[in-house]
Amino acid sequence: MSELATQNITYLPGVGPKKAELLKQELKVISYEDLLFYFPYKYVDRSKFYQIREVKATQAYIQVRGKFTSLSTVGSGRNSRLTATFTDGTGVLELVWFKGHKYIKEGLDANAEYIVFGKPSSFGGKINIVHPEMEKFNEADNKIKSPLQAFYNTTEKMKKGFLNSKAIQKLQQNIFASFAGKIPETLPAKIIQHYKFMHLHEALQVIHFPNNTETLEKARFRLKFEELFYIQLNILKLRNQRNSKIKGYPFLKVGHHLNTFYKEKLPFELTNAQKRVIKEIRADLGLEHQMNRLLQGDVGSGKTLVALMVMLIALDNNFQACLMAPTEILAAQHFETINSMLDDLGINCALLTGSSKKKERQKIDEDLQSGELQILIGTHALLEDKVQFKNLGLVVIDEQHRFGVAQRAKLWKKNDNPPHVLVMTATPIPRTLAMTIYGDLDVSVINELPPGRKPIETAHYFHNRRNNLNKFILGELQKGRQVYVVYPLIEESEKMDFKNLAEGFEYMQRVFPDYKVTMVHGKMKPAEKDAAMAEFSSGRAHILVSTTVIEVGVNVPNASVMVIESAERFGLSQLHQLRGRVGRGADQSFCILMTGYKLAEDTRKRMSIMTETTDGFEIAEADLKLRGPGDLEGTQQSGLPFSLKIANLGKDGQILQFARQVAEAILSDDPLLEKQDNFLLKKQLNKLAREKMNWSMIS
Repeated sequence: MSELATQNITYLPGVGPKKAELLKQELKVISYEDLLFYFPYKYVDRSKFYQIREVKATQAYIQVRGKFTSLSTVGSGRNSRLTATFTDGTGVLELVWFKGHKYIKEGLDANAEYIVFGKPSSFGGKINIVHPEMEKFNEADNKIKSPLQAFYNTTEKMKKGFLNSKAIQKLQQNIFASFAGKIPETLPAKIIQHYKFMHLHEALQVIHFPNNTETLEKARFRLKFEELFYIQLNILKLRNQRNSKIKGYPFLKVGHHLNTFYKEKLPFELTNAQKRVIKEIRADLGLEHQMNRLLQGDVGSGKTLVALMVMLIALDNNFQACLMAPTEILAAQHFETINSMLDDLGINCALLTGSSKKKERQKIDEDLQSGELQILIGTHALLEDKVQFKNLGLVVIDEQHRFGVAQRAKLWKKNDNPPHVLVMTATPIPRTLAMTIYGDLDVSVINELPPGRKPIETAHYFHNRRNNLNKFILGELQKGRQVYVVYPLIEESEKMDFKNLAEGFEYMQRVFPDYKVTMVHGKMKPAEKDAAMAEFSSGRAHILVSTTVIEVGVNVPNASVMVIESAERFGLSQLHQLRGRVGRGADQSFCILMTGYKLAEDTRKRMSIMTETTDGFEIAEADLKLRGPGDLEGTQQSGLPFSLKIANLGKDGQILQFARQVAEAILSDDPLLEKQDNFLLKKQLNKLAREKMNWSMIS
């Protein structure tokens, strides 16, 4: 592939400097290879020819064969258009061009038969096609034949520079004319033969110029497999290297701390999912290499309890443990929860945040270095160089997508050997995404809620049901419950959003005069925000009007109603996270999604999914299918570490699973890809590394 990768697109026939610059700016296409791997987004069947008398304005695309009978220019200057009548003997079509009159006129042969293709519409009682695709019937025979025509995404800038979808297809033809039979293979012969894959040259030709849907699917499968296979091979190879090179501290015993907690302090019976996850983690901790495990669990599934029990195993092996959370509110919540569970066990636990006073910090630093402080919970403050542990053995990172790679790496350096790492997330991650983004982590899933938790009832209301909503809220307030009302806050329209939030606050005060309403938003000073949150947490305030700052880190078991205003402006994962703020007590809880009546089809689907299920993993899968991986809550902050050209993580889960199994089989036989058979695999991985697709730094 090296020759294709080094051939500048400028020198491809039909490109030149101006178009090359456009391709670079708009599509990041610089080489022949870049263009070859710019795949179509859809195909239209061009095997069928219609008779003009059959054509209707409602059809998507039509193709006819016939001759021109007249050609005329209507209007003048910029407002002029070129119109032509076209017939096949069964009827007449009007063809219209608003641009490029001169080239059309000069190129038309009045005596020749043409193939015309385009989208029909109706104007003035006539069927017409605006800017149709045309070619002489006899010339069509000399090109690469493809009854399924590929369509490529292009921008307005490209279209103005004569680089529409048809032009991209012509450039693809030019590449194949230049490299007939010369596109080198990128998968080893043994893989191609064993799995009966299409060869790369054929797969690329078919993807751009398919003859039928069957061969198109085979080409797609080959190219999707390769893309996902190399991602998985890279991730798994790096994991093997890490496991062989990075030694960990084996935690060989379970002793006094965990046993006492389990017998005397466990607040409720562990779920089967929690027991399974603890078993998986214990097995990891007993090995000679560093644990790197992702703990997934829906809101309220008991991840914190699992994390605490793992920290107690660290203490039983004479190591310290720390837990890092992204916000002070969440860190404080973890500290209060864990400290209350450890009551009377004689375990020294402290909280360190940016707000910690100098005297507190000094005491924490001294006790950490002496080993007297066993568990430290905090925010980014834990990463500071002056925070030095005597013997750090375990790091727990909550909501890890909110921390950068460099930040997390600092915790590794707090001991001679890197501590074991347990990463937690309350954003359920679809399996395909977890295998790709967190592919070098071992994954444990808590897919069960503690007993006694009632599923949250979710309803979708349009604004015309506001009075019904108010009556419902009043009924809950009269029962002594509390209510969240959440408004969106999106930077592009921040002023408008703030106005909505302020108006919502005043509205709730007016409608519920007998109840205290408080407000929280991101622009408030931390002390003001904490005071408002404390008022609500303590029960002194009954209604909290807020932006999404309450999405993570607020635990008010008495709150039973979550109203999400303008719910159409939230993604599924975020709606699910917000819903998880209620349902934390024994009472029935409710989530009301408020929207306008005019909704896009995708939005209606989101509202429907939310009302049908409370399963975070189902919701995450649906979100992946609706929005794609780059927009999901959690992946957006970190950014996907690669861009997929043809595979789709929402739809190609089975191919991904298959690709991972093939990669695992190869690496189990040859962990470092040193055998001659695997020379091509190693070469391709090195090429991908040069392209800076860095998959290794996600854990």
